[in-house]
Parts: sequence; C-alpha cells; structure tokens
Amino acid sequence: MISVKLDQPSAPEPARPKKAVPSRADRAKSNRRAVIGSIIMGSIVVHALILVIFAAWKVATYFDRPEARFEMKRTVKIPAKTPEHKMNVAQHEAMTPKPVFTDKLVSTRPIDFALPEMPEVDMNQMLPLDPSELISDQVNGLVGSAALGSGLGNGFSGGGGSGDGMSFFGIQAEGNRIVLLFDVSSSVVNKANEAGVPLARIREETLKLIDGLGPNAKFSMIQFTQNYKPFSDELMAATDSNKQAARDWVENEWVESGTMSGSKVVSNPRGLMTVLEKAFAMRPNLIFLISDASFQWREGGGISDIPFDDLRKRIDELSEELPEKAPIHLLGFAPDEEDVKEWKRILRRTDGEFTELKKP
Repeated sequence: MISVKLDQPSAPEPARPKKAVPSRADRAKSNRRAVIGSIIMGSIVVHALILVIFAAWKVATYFDRPEARFEMKRTVKIPAKTPEHKMNVAQHEAMTPKPVFTDKLVSTRPIDFALPEMPEVDMNQMLPLDPSELISDQVNGLVGSAALGSGLGNGFSGGGGSGDGMSFFGIQAEGNRIVLLFDVSSSVVNKANEAGVPLARIREETLKLIDGLGPNAKFSMIQFTQNYKPFSDELMAATDSNKQAARDWVENEWVESGTMSGSKVVSNPRGLMTVLEKAFAMRPNLIFLISDASFQWREGGGISDIPFDDLRKRIDELSEELPEKAPIHLLGFAPDEEDVKEWKRILRRTDGEFTELKKP
C-alpha cells in the first residue's frame, strides 16, 4: 500500500510590530538629559575632590600647628595735667624750704696779715627765681578776696580760692561748673515782690556771685518764663572778659517785667523741661533754680502744670548722663506746701535742697 504524504501549507508568521522611530524633539530632549546628567555627575566629582583635598589640608595643618605665643604690648598713657594740678604742684614746690648756705671764706694758712671775714649776704637774693613761687603769687593776685573767703554781701560770701566752694542766699554749695536758672514769669515777679526779695535783689546777688568766682570756675545763666533766653550755649570760663560779658548781659538783658521778647528769646512750649535739658547739656556740677516752685507747660496744647512724676523721671535721666552728680538747689518765693513737698523729694535725689526766699 502506497501512502502519499502531502505537504500542508504552514501557517503564516505573525507580523512583527514596527519599532517607533523617535522624533527629533524626543532626541533633543534625550540629549539634554544626558548633558545635564553628565554636568551634575561632574560637579559631584569636583566637589568631592575639593572636600578630599580640604580634609587632607586640615589634617596636615593640625599636625603642623605652630606653638602658641603670648604677647602683651604695654601702652603708656600720661593723663593730661589740669590747671588745678599745675597750681597745686606750684604751691607745694613754693612751700619747700630753700637751700641754706653757711659756708664762709676763711684762711687756714698763717700769713703776715689776717683777712677780714666776708660780710653775711642773703643767699636767697642770689639764687635764681623759683617759677613755682611766681605762679603762686600770680594765682593769689587773681583770686583776691575770694581766696580769703571774704563776704560778698548779705546772704553771700566768697568760697575757696579755687572757686569750688560758695554760698548763695545762705546755701553752702560745692562746685566749679555752675548754671543759674531764673524763672521770671509774672507769677514769680509778683510773689518775689510780696516776699520782699524782688528780682532786682536777685540781680545784685547774681552779680556778686559772678564777681566771686575763682579762676577754675565755669558758669552760665538762663532766664525763662515758658520761653527762655540763655547767656551762653555752654559754660564760660570765669575770666575777666567773660565776667564782664556776664555783667553786661545782666545789666542789658535782665527781665523783671514778667514777659520776654526779642530776637534772643527761644520759643519753648515745654517750659522748665526744656530749660533743664539745656542746663544739663552744659554738664554742670551745681545748679541754682530760682522760682516759685510751680511750673507749667503747653505739652498738650493748652497750658497745664508739669506733672511731678514727669519732672522726677526726666531729672533722673539727665543726672545719669553726667560724669558726676549735679545738686539742684531751688530757691522759692511763697511756694505752695504741696509743691514744696514734691520738690524736696526731687531735690533730695540730687543731693540738693529747697530754700524759701523771704524778707528777714
């Protein structure tokens, strides 16, 4: 039996899907990613290399650290000598005893005739002049009666020759940087006249105070109502010319009418507050305030009494800014008892005191 095997047709192979061809935009994006990746990898490698080098340098410096050396440079500071120091030194040197010469010319070899003894001569006249003695004499001449503490009027006497001690209307005070504050408002003028101590008397005692200032003193004055008029913006040395300028100011600018006017008057709505700030800016160590102990201002627009709490706080702040405490002495005309009580609390904090001015 013959079998015939017929070839059956094979099944057709499935069609392979065609690989998608990337577009030009996809290829550009792929290239950018590759570039960014290579940049990041390069940056990481560079930073890692820098860190390795830095770590190696730090380790090397640790082992090669120099020995510690301590040096202290000496600074020599010579303090400035003040005129007071110079005069004290001159006075001390003037008090030192002068050398005494007792040697005489004598002959120890016998001769036919004897030499007469030399006449006694005051050797001090042959010595060079002592500069310190000259300075001491000049200082005594400048100080005059103030150095002797001689009286300068009723209720006032001169202090020590240096100008550090004085008495003003019976108040003994120490200081050589003095500011005088005069309240010349109409209420003060009226109360001063009623008390028998008019402002004309205050003017006379002020002139005596100025005349009695020593050569080391400095001073200034301010008159005020609400506004104020200063003699100077800073303390003036108590020289003859400055004393004369102060006398002229008192004679020509002194206010006794209760009102202020003129080009030299400074507008001031804060009253005593601004005047105290002006006075403390001169860095005094002694302040005299002449008033009736009642002060007003226009801080809120209308006129009203300055609160004592604000006064106390501001004076404490101003006092802390000074190199040394400046006592405030208030001389008042017919003050109210409540005002006196509050002011005594304030003045006590400055080592000052309150004195009522009235006819003895």
